[in-house]
Order: sequence, then structure tokens, then C-alpha cells
Amino acid sequence: MFPRFALILPLLLAVVLADSTWTPARPPSFPLAVKSPYLSAWLPAGASGSNGGYLPGQWPQFWAGQTLGWAGIVRVDGTSYVWMGKPEGFDNFVNQTSAEYTSTKSIFTMDVDGKVSVRVTFLSPINPNDLKRQSLIFSYMDVEVVSTDGHKHDIQVYSDISAEFVSGDRSDVAQWDSGNSGGQVAFHKIWKQTPMLFSEKNDQSEWGNWYYATDSKRGLTWATGADTDVRGTFSQNGTLPDSKDKKYRAIFDHWPVFAFSVALGSVSTEPVNTLFTIGLCQEDAIQFLGKHGVVSLPSLWTEYFDTDQAALTFFHHDYDNAVEASDKLDSKVATDSIAAAGTDYLTITSLAARQAFGGVELAGTKQKPYLFLKEISSDGNTQTVDVMFPAFPGFLYMNPDLVKMLLDPLFENQESGHYPNQYSMHDLGSNFPNATGHEDGKDEAMPLEECGNMLIMVLAYWQQTGNTQYLREHYKILNQWTQYLIDEALIPKEQLSTDDFAGPLVNQTNLALKGMIGIQAMANIAAHTSHKADAKNYSSIAADYIDEWQTLGINKNSTPPHTTLNYGNESSWGILYNLYADALLNTSLVPASVYAQQSDFYPTVAGKYGVPLDTRHAYTKTDWEIWAAAVASDDTRDMFISGIAKWIEETPLDVPFTDIYETGGDGGFGDAPHFRARPVMGGAFALLALQPNQGAHAW
Repeated sequence: MFPRFALILPLLLAVVLADSTWTPARPPSFPLAVKSPYLSAWLPAGASGSNGGYLPGQWPQFWAGQTLGWAGIVRVDGTSYVWMGKPEGFDNFVNQTSAEYTSTKSIFTMDVDGKVSVRVTFLSPINPNDLKRQSLIFSYMDVEVVSTDGHKHDIQVYSDISAEFVSGDRSDVAQWDSGNSGGQVAFHKIWKQTPMLFSEKNDQSEWGNWYYATDSKRGLTWATGADTDVRGTFSQNGTLPDSKDKKYRAIFDHWPVFAFSVALGSVSTEPVNTLFTIGLCQEDAIQFLGKHGVVSLPSLWTEYFDTDQAALTFFHHDYDNAVEASDKLDSKVATDSIAAAGTDYLTITSLAARQAFGGVELAGTKQKPYLFLKEISSDGNTQTVDVMFPAFPGFLYMNPDLVKMLLDPLFENQESGHYPNQYSMHDLGSNFPNATGHEDGKDEAMPLEECGNMLIMVLAYWQQTGNTQYLREHYKILNQWTQYLIDEALIPKEQLSTDDFAGPLVNQTNLALKGMIGIQAMANIAAHTSHKADAKNYSSIAADYIDEWQTLGINKNSTPPHTTLNYGNESSWGILYNLYADALLNTSLVPASVYAQQSDFYPTVAGKYGVPLDTRHAYTKTDWEIWAAAVASDDTRDMFISGIAKWIEETPLDVPFTDIYETGGDGGFGDAPHFRARPVMGGAFALLALQPNQGAHAW
């Protein structure tokens, strides 16, 4: 599965790119530096783009679509070639020959006039069991250069970032400095001159210090200044003047850049590497309303490092360890994915991994760490329960303790009396990174959805860890939410489900099923905490409900039979993704016949790229398709997985992995919401989370 695409850049670039191979596929967008909602740089790659997927000839983008100036130039025997970005005034580009991605890396290989090979590796480490390392909002770019024609070549490597990283408003004023940490790491530090704590513009962070760094060594020169001036100086001289532009100004005013040049000397067939680090340091991460009132929670990295520079230096020098750990994680995901559903499944999981972890950030202390999630691309809420829910198989698979860190802020806020409703809240704050709750109770109401989600996630966490004390601590509020489900799950009133973009609906079959599984989950929780009467009562209620549900929500006259979108609407259907929770929790609430009928039904309504979410639209939800695939027959599972993998390769979309797209046509958005980069794609790991105790020992 290694398609080749011929591609010609616009004539103004005066260059023809070589055919490039794509491994395991050509994705809609390559993750470059993706570590948090704010360090989130991507390379558009959709098949419709004239230069999509090529590192030379286009600018990286923030997940929301705005340009991020990040450039790379290599000078070979006095001639300069661009290997990253699209700098003004340059028309000499290297030829990209291959691009590949793993769970933690994106790797681009390029040829320079048949003389030299340039291999650029972007590594955003995922450390699910190492909170110290996972807390650091940094990413690596390693540039390897080697002679390929048997001759030695005089080579210099250049790279810069622009001030576009520091604010979503390009008219804001940036300030900067340059320095050296311990005589070992040279860095540029950039920040917004007037920072705005806990604020965003166009989803970019408006506070904190950005860093671009490399090894402080012989042959290194640096400069800060206007983009065309700094890049032009390197192109002409192969070096930089070690000078600082002292005119702090608006980001768009002569586009200040922060550059390094490294003279590699005479390079032969022995590869020479130059390592760059990019990242963000924010001492304060989240504004949180918990049991102690509204507090500023520190970024977790501050528990391990006294200063920005100490954190930067540790990360930069940790590259060898990061490579080893990342190779292990890549291998584990690959082995497990192929064993579960073949190479097409690995195409999906390896693209989803950095995205899932790029939607969260660690805060708090070593004794009490929290994992905060941003509802990227849709509402921008903090700790949205029905975004955590589709994402949580990825965290459960990687390390189930991360699920607890996601749940803890929600429990702390509601158990402290900051939420007046008897059902579970929808989110912990309307705008990330503010987790200040909804003391007026006027969050987006999804009561049945969120109560079921919380109960299911809590039991899933317990099953992986055996932390019965956690169940005891939260038994009271879990029991409270169960009472709501008992009242509402069998015959749901008109309300929203997690698919709120499709609108409210009465008697939703799939939503009712979630509520019933939630009641059974509480029965199991009660049994594990010695509440025997509750356990017996809730199990009986859940069993009665599921019997009635099969009468209310299944069209038995269809061939094959299938569940309806809502009760009584015999011409309707939808993906019954909530069935996955029954299998994950091993509750045995839902009869095997329901699994079988749904598995037989889905192929009858499949489109070119998958099964539509329901009868209302032609679009689908990638995360829910994978949840359905995880509990389907082998043939139906493979149908879902191959459809998504085919879409990844063929879609014209060039945005970070969307979880919603048209199942027909060209696989674009159609009339679907334009979601992108959402952490819900942690749901891609649904098949792997079904493996017993996977997260407890995998890494």
C-alpha cells in the first residue's frame, strides 16, 4: 500500500518535484510538532493540494489553519535549496522522494540535485507512563544530511521559526531574546509583549514563552530579524551574523524570524545530524474551579524544573532516550494494530496517536496531577465529557491512570457543590484553558449522554487498575447520576446526544442503550463496593430495560433486522456505536443477537468510504465507525477499517485528521461540520482497548 503521486509545484517556484512515496498512506495532514492544543503544527497533505504533503514549497499550519512560519534551507557547495517552507524570494527547492509517519514521528526524505540526501524527522514524544517527560510541551526536528554521489560536499544547514507562533493575532507585538543554556543549548525565546493569561485568539495561546533551540557547538551562528533579510544573508554567505534585531514589533511587520545556521563542513557518506527543539513554556496552565475555589493550576513540568531553560535543556539533551522510547511505542502500536485488524488499521491508529495526546495538557502537582482536554475545533470547551468519551479508549490503552486524571477535575468540581443540576455536567468550562465550571447550571444540556459516559468511563478505569477506593470515593455522585438514568434512559425525552451537530431527537435508540449500559455499569460498581442491594436492583432494572429496548428500538421486519435511529421510525437507522461499551465493560447486558444483526446490517448501507452516521446525512463519524468495527464480525470490521484507510489516502481534505466526512463523492466535508484535529480520534484505539489489562503493562 505505497501509492505514488506525481506532483508539480506552481510555475512561480520554477521547480519540479520528484514523485514521492507515502508510507503507510498520504494523510490529509502530517503532524509535525504536535504536543498540546497550542504546540500543534501540521503540514497540509490532502490529495487535492497542488503541493500537499511536500515539506518544501508550503508553510506548516496551526491546527486551525493559520500559517506558521517554519523554514529550512540547506547550502550545498555554495548553492542554497529550500527543504521546508516557502520563503519569499527562493525558487530552488529540494526534491522530496518519500514521506512516512508513525505514531510519534513524521519523516521526510529529500534529494538535492543527486548529490546529497536530506532526511528530516519530526518527533513528538508520547510518554504515557512518564509524567515528567509527557508534561514538557516540546517537540524535536532532526535534520540528517549525507552525500549520495560518492563525493564530499561543503554543507550548511539553516532553520528558523517566525513570531507567528506567539499569538493568533498577527498585529500583536512580539518580543524576543537569544541566549545559551549552560554553554550547551543555544536558544531563541519569543513571547507576546503584552501577554494575556488564560486567553486565546484564533485558538492560539496568548501567554507563555516560545523557544527554538539547537546544540551550542562549533560552526553555529544565529540571527533574529526580518524574514527576507535573515534568510537572504544565509543564502548568500552560508552563515549568520550572531546579531539581534532590537526592534520589537507586530508579527506581520517585516515578519521577525529566529534563525540558526550550522556549518557541517565537508560531508561524505557518513550522515551528519543537526537537532532542533521547538516548544512552549507556560508556568500557569489552567484556571480551575475546584474544592478550594478558583485557582491557577501550574503546568506540571514546573514540578520537575525550576526554570524554562532547565526544562528546555533537559528535553533537548533527552533526544536519544526519546527516540528509544518512541521506537518502542511505535512498535507496540504497530504490532497490536496489525494483529487486531491488519495494516489498514495501523494506517489509522498511527495517524491518530499524536492528535489524541495533542488535545490534552498536564497540570497540577506530582501528588495531584490533572489531565485537561480541549474540545478542539468544535466548541473549544474544557473537559467536555462527550469528547473525553470517544477519546478515552486511546488513554485506556496507553495508561488507564490517564483516564482518572481526566475524570478527577469533573468530580472535584461537581462534588464541591459548584454545579446545581442532578445529572452530570457537559463540560468544565466554555473556553479552554478556563475550567471554571457552570455554577448557574447552564452548560449545554446532554444529561443522559454525560451520565452514561461518566459511569462507563469510571468502570472501565476500575477494570484496568482495580482501584476500588476510587469507586468508593465517588459512589454518592455516581449513584445520583444512575437515578437520572433510571428515570430517563428507557424512553428518552427530546435531547441532544454527543452528535449534537445533528440536532436534538426524541426516543433515540442509541442514546437509550448508553443509559442502560450506564445503569448496568453502576450495578457492577455497587457490587465491587459491597452495595449488594444496589447491585441487585440496578442489574434487574437494566435487564428489564434492555428487554423493552429490543422491542422499541429494533426493526425486526427489515432484512437484515437493525436498530432504528429512534423508536418507531422504521425507515431509519444509525451506527449503534454505544454497543461498544457493553463489550468493553464485559457487562453481557446486550444479547449476542444484537451484535450479530448490526454486523450483518452495516454492509447493506455502506458507501464508498464507510457507513453514514445515520439516515439524516451522508456523512459519518470516524471514531464511531471504529467503535462499531471493534464489536463487529471480522468481515464487517474489515469493511469499516478499509473504508477509513481508503478515505485517508484519497480525501481532498488537507486538515488534521477529521472525525467527520462524507462517505460518498470525493470524501470531503460536504454538509458536515468542518471538524479537525479533535482528540476524539483517541477512539481509533477502540479495538486495542478491548485487550485485557493492555494499558497496565504495555509501556
